[in-house]
Amino acid sequence: MPRRRPSALRGDIPVRVLRHRRYPPIDRLSGSCAADLRRLERTRFWPEAIEEAFWHWRALAHGPLRCVVDAFSGPRCGIHECGCDPGYFRDCLETTLHALPKKSARELCVLVLALDATIAARARIIPVDAPGSPWWRALSEMT
Repeated sequence: MPRRRPSALRGDIPVRVLRHRRYPPIDRLSGSCAADLRRLERTRFWPEAIEEAFWHWRALAHGPLRCVVDAFSGPRCGIHECGCDPGYFRDCLETTLHALPKKSARELCVLVLALDATIAARARIIPVDAPGSPWWRALSEMT
């Protein structure tokens, strides 16, 4: 009996189309943490949502100083996803930190807190009610 061609065997299996990523993956995370992020994106967010939020927050932390000042004092359209409100991206990261398992949340939290410290050091005045309060929301509400 002749053997079946490989294409005949794979006829019903869908072909996986690789697409280019819009945002780079978050570096310095373990494989298990990256897998937890993918799982969370499938269930609660959309693909690359966490990388997008982290990329925007990192761009704010390491970008020009005028971007830090203008980001929290400029006009806002009211649509969080457009990017004119940087607090939206930090809220997305905060939601992610609370939804991840403890070990993965700890890994991501180290990176996010380092960015928070950079932004806080570069901003002039940050009104904070308590040490654990979401200061990025207070900056967004000042305008």
